[in-house]
Amino acid sequence: MKILVLGSKGQLGLCLTGELLLTQHDVNLASHIEINICDFDGTKERIALINPDVVINATAYTAVDKAEDDRVAAYLVNHIAVSNLADICNEFKCWLIHVSTDYVFDGRSTRAYVETDGTNPQSVYGMSKLKGEEAIKASGSKFLIIRTAWVFSEFGNNFLKTMVRLGGENNRLNVVGDQIGCPTYARDIAKAIVCVLPFLSLDQESGTYNYAGNKACSWVEFAKQIFQEAINVGEMNDIPEVLSITSKEYPTPAVRPMNSRLDSSRFEAKFGYKASDWKVGIRETLKYLKSNKRAQRNSNDR
Repeated sequence: MKILVLGSKGQLGLCLTGELLLTQHDVNLASHIEINICDFDGTKERIALINPDVVINATAYTAVDKAEDDRVAAYLVNHIAVSNLADICNEFKCWLIHVSTDYVFDGRSTRAYVETDGTNPQSVYGMSKLKGEEAIKASGSKFLIIRTAWVFSEFGNNFLKTMVRLGGENNRLNVVGDQIGCPTYARDIAKAIVCVLPFLSLDQESGTYNYAGNKACSWVEFAKQIFQEAINVGEMNDIPEVLSITSKEYPTPAVRPMNSRLDSSRFEAKFGYKASDWKVGIRETLKYLKSNKRAQRNSNDR
């Protein structure tokens, strides 16, 4: 199967690259520079040249707060360009696997969200992602939309890496404690997507699926787990005091869902791949970061 990964240099894209290169698939990687999905004609030309069976879109505008004042850019990347991409995939009869977000929900539910729950995004980012989903569904293309949440990994900028940095600089940290979600290891998302690929040649129907962490927690609990694992793997020497604060005490331009738990059971039942064990993901990420630091030190000593 010929696979094209868009956004191959991003957090998820790098994890997808690592996992796909372990398979027998014909893998084509394209960074934002190599294929800019906002260049509609250029994107079509490149996809026509590659002629993939599956396009995996790991490209997104993810600056949640910045999007509130940068609506045009957010909608261009997350909606208009995605709509164009879906039309291209429909024309060339290839599958589109698109990654979406928990921010399409308003966070008012008292339980984990399932795929059929009504959407009601509270931010520009969330709305732009929802519009992208709707455009895909309206395109007539063969698609899988995978909604995920609280993504972290060894790569890019994310909550885990921010906590490790701040924890090394401060003895006390304030972390929001009244927002609940499911942390998700990006490498698990990549593995889940690889797991899906064989189904696409078996009369798989288009649809939307949740794939996120296997247990819910608050940002405070997430931070504490990060620090404990950092001690365990020797990435940190001391754990900072973590103080729980409310969302009102830490206002942000974009409204965050208070409850963004995603139920991944439909994905597990259909594709046989379990929800992300984010505690293991934290450990693996920290081990990688520690090993990478050691390799850099050894390189500098030569």
